[in-house]
Amino acid sequence: MNNRTFLTVNGTIYVIFALALFFIPALMWPMYGVEINDRYAYFLSQHTSIFLGGIAVICLLLRDIEVGQTANKLFKALFITNLLGVMITVYAGVSGIFVGLGWSDPVFFTLLAILSYLQLAKQKPH
Repeated sequence: MNNRTFLTVNGTIYVIFALALFFIPALMWPMYGVEINDRYAYFLSQHTSIFLGGIAVICLLLRDIEVGQTANKLFKALFITNLLGVMITVYAGVSGIFVGLGWSDPVFFTLLAILSYLQLAKQKPH
């Protein structure tokens, strides 16, 4: 997949989750086995959307990035970000925090990490 398509898909996925965790956290989190039982938990979900939205904006604004050192660093950063997502969500699943749909998160982050790695591998100048 070319850089534009990859970054558009990646950015769109992050936009969707940022908006969902900002506007409907009380609906989203219980599907993962996490309760939103007070205004502080609600706010923390909205706070998390800052970072998801930030990743989305970076991806969408850099969709036209060409192969080179900057693209290499961008895809390396996305790869590392998604690996962190794998580690944190696996921990949440193993420790019993995430149940139900929560187990889809490690799969989701693993898929994004693999796709980020494959995109990174394509960044070798021709």
